[in-house]
Amino acid sequence: MPSPSTYAEALAPFQAEVAHLIPGEATLFDAHTHLGLDEDGRSLDLASLLGQLDDGGVARAAVFPLHDPERAPAYRKPNDRVLGWAAESEGRLVPFCRLDPFDEPVAEGSRCLEGGARGIKLHPRAQSFTFDGQGLESALEGIFSLAEEAGAPILIHAGRGLPPIAKGLTELAMRHPEVVLILAHAAICEQGTLTDGLADHPGILYDTSCFHAIDVLALFSRVPAERIVFGSDPPYGRPASGLYLALRAAHAEGLDDGALRAMLGGNMESLFDGTGLPPKSPPRGGDSIVLSSRLARLYAYTSLAGPALFAGALDRARESLDLALGVCRDPNPGPDGEALEVVGAALATALTLLEGDDAMRLERRGPAIDLIFRSMVRAATARPNAAQATGQPTLRSSGAPAPTA
Repeated sequence: MPSPSTYAEALAPFQAEVAHLIPGEATLFDAHTHLGLDEDGRSLDLASLLGQLDDGGVARAAVFPLHDPERAPAYRKPNDRVLGWAAESEGRLVPFCRLDPFDEPVAEGSRCLEGGARGIKLHPRAQSFTFDGQGLESALEGIFSLAEEAGAPILIHAGRGLPPIAKGLTELAMRHPEVVLILAHAAICEQGTLTDGLADHPGILYDTSCFHAIDVLALFSRVPAERIVFGSDPPYGRPASGLYLALRAAHAEGLDDGALRAMLGGNMESLFDGTGLPPKSPPRGGDSIVLSSRLARLYAYTSLAGPALFAGALDRARESLDLALGVCRDPNPGPDGEALEVVGAALATALTLLEGDDAMRLERRGPAIDLIFRSMVRAATARPNAAQATGQPTLRSSGAPAPTA
């Protein structure tokens, strides 16, 4: 295993993979970005977001406000800021307005759509709502009717921190078949229930802004490739690393260049240029995720290290990284040798970034998380055919059979 290197040196093999995997003439469109300030302390300004898009080679992005402390009343200030920043971006940013179903959502949505917004963002975790009960039936129907009339897509947080929302959301969406929904974070909150329940809706998209690559691999087994879109979730993720996940997962599931171009940008472009979404094909992915025993262990340890580091639990992250590096030192790597070498160098570098006093380690946390994230993606998306042929242990998913629509 190589010794620790600089962040740029450790990143180089992953960047070379992206250059090799991305199809020619692909136009990248990130379906999930934010601007402004969040109550959790995260923030992102216009120049920084455009710089991150440039780093990933991303041409355009959908953008919406964070959970801004100045959101009352009705998200007016954050929405106006995003509309202004999008105007400054010279067409690179497509603004979505963020609505609170408890606070004049139809009036605010109408105002923003008339002012240049092209879509709507709903966040049931941050705004503490579900899609049935709570006396919100009229407000939610109004939001969906407004989107239907305006031809505006609705992006909905469908990631962590949610109670069951699938039943109410499915019933609401099926009453509005003309509304295009983008379910964020691969709909991990209830992926199986949502993908099955919405299989007959013509306009459901799922973005790939996930931390765990296995969630995106599972998504390919549930929905057509034509309904999956690249997303990265800045400031919590980065376009360049989110692109690496999308590319590795898509190639692992055998997408051809046309389907890959659509996922990376074509599907989102079609929402705003009037051509409409392409027809759906059967899901491409299989119902099993196969990893060698080495890669399964590597994925497990890196999937523990990343969230621990994100939460600031630096010592716990280091313990998991030590275990992952032990896997990379395997003297008999078999067909996983190249992956273990690249990942080993990246994780060794991540450990060096976490040395020093607490302030220094926190300052370097972003690059360390990036290397851990890419390592986890590399481990989860490898296809060790030689390992399968020799009967080595495998890791398999236990999802429901994939829908056929």
